[in-house]
Amino acid sequence: MNVVGMMENWSRTLSHYTWTIANRYLRSKRRTGFISLITYLSAAGVAVGAAALVIVLSIMNGFEEEVRARIVGADAPLRVSVFSGNSSKDWRGVADEIRSMDKVEAVTPYILDKGMIRHGKHTEGTIIRGVDTETVSAVNNLPEMIIAGSLDSLDTAPGSDAMAGIVLGRYLADVLYATLGDTVYLLSPAGMSGPFGQPRMGKYRVSGIFESGLAEFDQVFALIGLYEAQELFQMGNTVSGLDVKTTTLDDAWTVKEQVVDEIGYPWYPRTWFEMRKTLFSWMQLEKWAMFIVLSLIILVAAFNIVSTLVMVTLEKRKEIGILLTMGATQKEIRTIFLYQGLVVGITGTFTGLLIGYALLWAQQTYHFFSLPSDIYMLNTLPVLMRATDFAAVGIVGVILCLLAAVYPASRAAMLDPVEAIRYE
Repeated sequence: MNVVGMMENWSRTLSHYTWTIANRYLRSKRRTGFISLITYLSAAGVAVGAAALVIVLSIMNGFEEEVRARIVGADAPLRVSVFSGNSSKDWRGVADEIRSMDKVEAVTPYILDKGMIRHGKHTEGTIIRGVDTETVSAVNNLPEMIIAGSLDSLDTAPGSDAMAGIVLGRYLADVLYATLGDTVYLLSPAGMSGPFGQPRMGKYRVSGIFESGLAEFDQVFALIGLYEAQELFQMGNTVSGLDVKTTTLDDAWTVKEQVVDEIGYPWYPRTWFEMRKTLFSWMQLEKWAMFIVLSLIILVAAFNIVSTLVMVTLEKRKEIGILLTMGATQKEIRTIFLYQGLVVGITGTFTGLLIGYALLWAQQTYHFFSLPSDIYMLNTLPVLMRATDFAAVGIVGVILCLLAAVYPASRAAMLDPVEAIRYE
């Protein structure tokens, strides 16, 4: 075999040892101990960044899930309303039709309008919500949010002289200085069409107080029975719309399409996301912003990888020159240094993911970090781990570290073997 053939065989054989050479360059030697220390610190920096990223994302997921559960629990996954100015006299038939659809578990009617509430000398604006006490518990969690009293006495029989009940949000009751058994008055703008029109007034007994943990409900909502709301707003037998409970929250979009196709005008459905689109869009944007900002921690660690590999290039200048002289190609030299960056990235990233998972699991299991329940309505820091977040962090961490190795790898591959070993 001639010399050229031997060199070609050696070159092909060398390609199988690029990983071995890269691994040896990462090991601590007497002369390169400082470089290896920097390599370990770079991997540690990547691990810290990955752990911080998955921990923050999981905590944000926990808070988002908690807020969503409270909002949907007070409303419904899907709300089917009537366009303004249209009658909903046929709402019972529409409710039965929706109830028969796939992925629908329950339907309840509601009435929603604005008014004023007065107790003694205190008067506040309020959102009056009429609920059907027989079906509301099947759709949302309002009965579970009652902290005093109950929903049972909201409706009174037609023609009865008994005072109807009302359930107030906790903070609305506070500003009114109202408690169980007190008498309050609701004022509705219904009937004020003429110049001498007077607002309608209803007299109610406070039969319950609820607390959802969300200010927009607890500060302004007052719940009365469906029949009482129809009387107060002079709505006859109509309602504002229907609240629909779907099998899962994601099924709300499927049921919405069914309602649009099968029922149509004047009924229009809105999912839980569309009813609070600004809030949930902001929370999603905040999550992306935190992902980008905390990724900078990994990026900083990636810069350490650049400096480490540059120092390795200078330290191994003679060895690189010898490899090039013996037939190693620039691609193989480049691969050696890319392997080093990849090893640091994979080691650091997955170590960080394991650390993050362990800490999050510990919080879920043992609840090390508590919260003041009177402020946050939670007694522990909420955590929700998602595989997609871990996958995204892992991919970003490895890619950033691999990109950081591109420049040192290219610089090592461009070394002139003659210059590298001239003075050796």
